[in-house]
Amino acid sequence: MRQTWKSDRRRTAISRANLSVPARQALADRQLTQDRTILDYGCGRGDDVRALERLDCRIVGWDPYYRPEARVEPSSVVLLTYVLNVIEDPAERRTTLEQAWELATTILIVSARLTWEKSKVKGEAFSDGLRTSRQTFQHLYGSSELRSYVEDVTGARVVSAAPGIVYAFKDDAARLSYLAQRIVPDAEWLSSEDTASAITAIVDYVERRGRLPRIDEMPRTTAELLAHFKPNELKRLVRDSADQEKVAEGAKRSTLNTLLYLAVELFNGRGPFSSLPISVQLDVRAFFTSYKEACKRSDRMLLKLRDDGYVRGAMNASQVGKLTPTALYVHRRAVDHMPTVLRLYEHCASIAAGRPQEWTVVKLKHQGRAASWLDYPDFDTDPHPRIRSSYMVDLQSLETSHMSYAKSTNRPLLHRKHEFLPSDDPDVPMYKRLTDSEVRAGLYERPHLIGTENGWEAELVRCGRQLRGHRLIRRDASQ
Repeated sequence: MRQTWKSDRRRTAISRANLSVPARQALADRQLTQDRTILDYGCGRGDDVRALERLDCRIVGWDPYYRPEARVEPSSVVLLTYVLNVIEDPAERRTTLEQAWELATTILIVSARLTWEKSKVKGEAFSDGLRTSRQTFQHLYGSSELRSYVEDVTGARVVSAAPGIVYAFKDDAARLSYLAQRIVPDAEWLSSEDTASAITAIVDYVERRGRLPRIDEMPRTTAELLAHFKPNELKRLVRDSADQEKVAEGAKRSTLNTLLYLAVELFNGRGPFSSLPISVQLDVRAFFTSYKEACKRSDRMLLKLRDDGYVRGAMNASQVGKLTPTALYVHRRAVDHMPTVLRLYEHCASIAAGRPQEWTVVKLKHQGRAASWLDYPDFDTDPHPRIRSSYMVDLQSLETSHMSYAKSTNRPLLHRKHEFLPSDDPDVPMYKRLTDSEVRAGLYERPHLIGTENGWEAELVRCGRQLRGHRLIRRDASQ
């Protein structure tokens, strides 16, 4: 017998003082820009619409209850924000997603509440979700379920931008441009006020990238100031001014970044050379004999990612990160300093399941291929920061899990903070001095006890020590 209950969906539209998490993510990823039209399809009370209007975005919000009169037209970007969760009829849910996809001309951004929020949703089983006491409906998604569902309905290759947020692109050029942006961010250019400073900006670019930029890669002001130079003149000026060791190092870095990009692209679906962003095409031409050769080298790197021995060797050779018997832990400021195969490891995990917005340390397992992003919000100020949350993805099954420690009274904490960072990080000397003093005080003699707040505090008491900022001092006898 068919179930005919209809949920009161208007009750699921909450009021927000700030942008929603999906809208903030899309802004950070430069998918919501002033030159794009945006449709918030199922906008609820319209808080995202008003906030984006204040940012000069061209946005229209439509909602069947709150804004039914709004004109719905195809738009560059369509936001489908926490809509799929609240539709109790699976057929209507699919139709809604299909309609949103039809309206998007560049990208559809879909977000949904995930299964780890189950404890926040109370109700009785109904259809494939829960009917709440407020007569609303919630279907919670697994991360891989949401991605697979959107891929199935749209027929597009989908990228996970963050947990519970996926991007479906209308064409490969837009998708590949987004992937390139995640792996090789746009170059920062020095300001150009006259010809001399414009040449300095070009030299700086060449030293960092390892090749001359094409004119359409330059900022407009720089290009105009150098327009009177012939190509060979400019090339000679740069050659004579640039530090050749820095140029060689920049070329090596760009080569590895290109290999990383092509490997991630294969993980998510590789297109022809002409579909690559212009900057990546130019890197391929500058640093490889052909696109075919570049693809072969990146494919070999992707194969190495499956080899436990090779991955463990890369972890042993890594100049950054804390290596334990089960995993390598690396601070987000040091991730780009990891060996390329480990950067590939982390990027593949982020493309598959979405990298959370808030994280401090990434954990890469030696075996089994699982990545976790751990959030230590007070890493810089707390000598032994406490964990707030962790988000893990298993790359073999694509299953994800989330753990919150917000209500825990005995949270795990970190020691030896300097080991998570690159050696040239300005905070490393201070962190290392603290570690050395803690070792001398005997605080690490019982490592099995110090991994949590209570155990660490007990060891501080045993050794007669206390912390004042990042300094270890003798404990006050009165305490």
